[in-house]
Amino acid sequence: MKLHDLRPDSGATKKRKRVGRGISAGGGKTAGRGTKGQGARSGGGKGPYFEGGQLPLARRLPFKRGFTNRRKIYYRPVNVGVFAEMEAEAGMEITPEVLKAVGLIKKVTDPIVILGEGDVNVALTVKAHRFSKSAIEKIEAAGGKAEVISL
Repeated sequence: MKLHDLRPDSGATKKRKRVGRGISAGGGKTAGRGTKGQGARSGGGKGPYFEGGQLPLARRLPFKRGFTNRRKIYYRPVNVGVFAEMEAEAGMEITPEVLKAVGLIKKVTDPIVILGEGDVNVALTVKAHRFSKSAIEKIEAAGGKAEVISL
């Protein structure tokens, strides 16, 4: 068997009906559209929006403005004041793993932002994805370091 020998099974294909080609052709005059009316006209028929005169679904639903940005990064906030509550020792490294172990965040993979509410009284190395200006000031004033981790 060669490529040119390939044919569909008999009965698998059907010739298309050419309508509007005269009475003897079998689909002449009205060409299967019936007589007169909206469906018989060119471009006739109702669009997908039309629901027989009932108020369309798109108009029955409440109007919603704006959109949701799917690329937005939701940071998990952690205040510097919690480091004192954690009883962190001087020189300790605060990482996402440490925050998860303490129970301040749910997942290690969550992006973290360190905010400046509260006071830091020991020198710490804090590693997070983002810091507020006041948090950096408080960490550095206590003799620590604020290191930014990439996402």
